[in-house]
Amino acid sequence: MSLKVIILAAGQGTRMKSELPKVMHKVCGLPMLEHVLNNTEIDNSEAVVVIGHKSEVVKDYFEQSVKYAYQTEQLGTGHAVMMAIDYIADDDEVLIVCGDTPLIEKEVLQNMYDLKKQGNKAVIMTSFVKDPTGYGRIVKSRDKFIKIVEEKDSDENQKKINEINAGTYIIEGKLLKSELANLSTNNSQNEYYLTDVLENIAIAHQVSTFVVDSESILGINSRLQLSQAEYVMRKRINEGHMKNGVTMINPDCTYIDKSVIIEKDCMIHPNCYIKGSSVIKKNTEIRENTTIENSIIGENVTVKSSTILDSKIGNNTTVGPYAYLRPGTKIGNNCKIGDFVEFKNASFGDGSKASHLSYVGDAEIGSNVNIGCGVVFVNYDGENKFKTVVKDNSFIGSNSNLVAPVTIEENAFIAAGSTITQDVPKGNLAIARGRQVNKNDWNNK
Repeated sequence: MSLKVIILAAGQGTRMKSELPKVMHKVCGLPMLEHVLNNTEIDNSEAVVVIGHKSEVVKDYFEQSVKYAYQTEQLGTGHAVMMAIDYIADDDEVLIVCGDTPLIEKEVLQNMYDLKKQGNKAVIMTSFVKDPTGYGRIVKSRDKFIKIVEEKDSDENQKKINEINAGTYIIEGKLLKSELANLSTNNSQNEYYLTDVLENIAIAHQVSTFVVDSESILGINSRLQLSQAEYVMRKRINEGHMKNGVTMINPDCTYIDKSVIIEKDCMIHPNCYIKGSSVIKKNTEIRENTTIENSIIGENVTVKSSTILDSKIGNNTTVGPYAYLRPGTKIGNNCKIGDFVEFKNASFGDGSKASHLSYVGDAEIGSNVNIGCGVVFVNYDGENKFKTVVKDNSFIGSNSNLVAPVTIEENAFIAAGSTITQDVPKGNLAIARGRQVNKNDWNNK
């Protein structure tokens, strides 16, 4: 016996008003379908995603990591599950979940699966809500599950029921297959209702309901619901970090993707966006209005109002304010990257400083190097990029241009205002500027 997961992701999501398939809209940095795939990884499960509308977008994103079934016609949830029937063995347990429900967490699904193992032929996830309008109602008799009635098919008494269907089920494979074969479209929408399978199973077998909070089952069908899911997940993420020893000045104004790792004793100020595969190591402070994406920030670092993309920052370093570290930047330990400094595809050795107003692109810079104010690494000739090397303990004077390709050897000095086009030997002072000439009595003339 194994657990098979069928994720229903073929819908068009017309209320999203988007060219993107509904399940590919992101919540806290990941497509909602990816959240569902991650959350259904329980008990060595194997997933198949039922796709239809713009299926190529889904396949291009997940590549070969996911198995697919195809629903070319939208004929209801029962029909969607039929498309995955070839993946189901008689002795399988089958978890069916919607691809637009990213808030159902793995622990919840594990608990639901544990309930299924307690003699139930099927388990239905439900929730109690104040306003059940639009949801399928859970009809019971003396707490025994009878059936699920869709809103359009319900009578006045059934519409008063506030226990609703969450659209997530676990069903024995053999029963599921036999009942799918008996489905009909005899309902108000002329569709194959998966809920009819549960009603038929309940006639002769034990079917239980598994109640969860209404927040977890939020299905995303509009941009408004997308923002609501983002808020709920972001709150969960931030609370998880704070429980693990991270300080947040204002969690409601702190935006962290689910995939981010933050170690203890860090402090995150408001209006920070930390995205992708970023790692923030212990005792680091991320000041307000900072964006960090796919980057590793070392221990005891302070980042002030800066943007860091696909970069790595060493320990005991300060960055900003208003620094811009572009992809391929590697900053060492005990460094200083000051205000309005931009790095791109460059390494910066331990103890080096670029305090303000400099551009460093396509460069390899050693340890204990000082980059003066207004220095430009001239790396592009209009067609090609070239590299500059600055070796240990060198000093680059303010307002200098280093025209690549060029190498500055150890302990070299570049005089302020120089334009360097040739290599500078070890220990040399390079002066590359016009001699100053003062014209007497110029103003009177």
